Amino acid sequence: MGSEQDWQLDKATFVADLEPPGPGPLARQFAELTAGLLAAATVEDILQRVLEATTLMVPAADLASFTLLDAGGHFHTPAETGEVAVELDRLQYRFREGPCVEAAVPGGPAVAIAPDLTDEPRWSRWAPAASALGLGSVLATALISGPPSGESHGALNVYSRSRNGLNEADRDVLLLLATHASLALAATGAVTRAELQATHLRTAIDSRDVIGQAKGIIMVRRGISADEAFDILRRASQDLNIKLAELARTLADRHTDIDLPTR
Repeated sequence: MGSEQDWQLDKATFVADLEPPGPGPLARQFAELTAGLLAAATVEDILQRVLEATTLMVPAADLASFTLLDAGGHFHTPAETGEVAVELDRLQYRFREGPCVEAAVPGGPAVAIAPDLTDEPRWSRWAPAASALGLGSVLATALISGPPSGESHGALNVYSRSRNGLNEADRDVLLLLATHASLALAATGAVTRAELQATHLRTAIDSRDVIGQAKGIIMVRRGISADEAFDILRRASQDLNIKLAELARTLADRHTDIDLPTR
């Protein structure tokens, strides 16, 4: 017969087995995101918090962005994690094809995914352009404007440099992130969409100006074209894991001290 101490140990083990497990890391991350969104004061803050969460919760996410569709039917990118993401979005807006424009339009799919952009027949112009920029797979999920229509007015986009880098688990996480973003946007009246566009436009103009300066410096130094200079900036941004606009600003401010590496 076992001792009283052994019985007490067995009882403690039995009770522990009956207790439900605590929340996993993904649940904790969503709880932290929810708390952060409730504390967000502006639409811009909401979008940035969701993008930060996206890059943490989707392991293969190298870049992420939001696409919004205004009342006039025009697309824009109000928030992103890198200049290359903006370029990928702009190409879709120009070609009128691609995952984020499909998911963003009313009546579009809830999810648009391409596991391998080197073999993607749906987007004959955008997919090769995205591959040329170093992307391997993409996933976009619709934002929901809520009742009464429930139509999407934008999309949350994730880009991966790995072919087949995004899977069904990532799709499910992104759908939850897009839902959180949609609810937070619907509940926030601190900044109107027009004000958000104006803020992003000012940021975009500043970024384009400094990128143009950096391109000019590289063109003069190396005697190359504007496209070749931008490609050098883009590759250096990826290699150094620095936003393209930040890298361009550093080069423009310290052009007498530094130069970008060549491959």
